Amino acid sequence: MDRTIPRDELPHVVGKDELPFANIAHRFEGYRFGEVNASFFLVESPPGKGALLHFHPYEEIFITLEGEATFTVGGKVIEAKAGQIVVAPANVPHKFTNTGTGPLKQVDIHPSSRIQQTNIPEDE
Repeated sequence: MDRTIPRDELPHVVGKDELPFANIAHRFEGYRFGEVNASFFLVESPPGKGALLHFHPYEEIFITLEGEATFTVGGKVIEAKAGQIVVAPANVPHKFTNTGTGPLKQVDIHPSSRIQQTNIPEDE
């Protein structure tokens, strides 16, 4: 989707296939939809894939809908499965990997109209 939806055109239905897709997720940024103060990723990750180590200036909330994932949040390793929620605090490095045998589906919520992410290189 290349255009921004002004507030006066809300409510507006958007199909996930209209959202930008990169690597493992569709990306919804609220500023493009009437300046909504929330953004999110719709994650569909195959086994062994996930997000690289990164942080945000706000919390990130991960809602696992299907599958299993291993999260690293700060110095903690957390196993999550469908129906569980993980919260990464603001400015704390975090990542996740699909450690299940099937697809990982989750919604990653950003309480910001724009996704602000700083990736952290990891030693190979």
